[in-house]
Amino acid sequence: RVLVVGAARSGVAAAAWLAGRGARVTVSDASDKADVSGLTSLDVRIELGPHRPESFLGADLIVVSPGVSPWLPIIQAARLRGVPVIGELELAWRFLKGRVIAVTGTKGKSTTTTLIGRMCEAGGLHTLVGGNLGPPVSGHIDASTPETVHVIETSSFQLETTETFRPWV
Repeated sequence: RVLVVGAARSGVAAAAWLAGRGARVTVSDASDKADVSGLTSLDVRIELGPHRPESFLGADLIVVSPGVSPWLPIIQAARLRGVPVIGELELAWRFLKGRVIAVTGTKGKSTTTTLIGRMCEAGGLHTLVGGNLGPPVSGHIDASTPETVHVIETSSFQLETTETFRPWV
């Protein structure tokens, strides 16, 4: 039972990938206007509007989208009850193959990520670019091979919800 908090690009990609692997997925978004059209064909429970405490406390894992604070009281309550809380970046990291180059910082992340991606592609490497720039990282999992170089733009918010994430560079 996985609860994905946040139904923007990263949350939808994480939920779709998890559902495709047989997880019982619920997506919770505080907005009642979130676009969940990418999940309608999947076996995913969708909760829009105020978060439901029972969904947070009944989860085996909570995956937080980058735009959601991992310090929300409802997430803290679940964490105190022993529910693991990770971000979409951490989820993807656990299943990616190949190498990961992560770019973070205050300014120039998108430009630097794009430049590194193009350099790797020009060098003949199977390269996937994403994160805050382009597709969510969990959208890369299925295309990932041991030869892949993943160039990922990360924010400080994404890094707050990692545990084992250790990029190559």
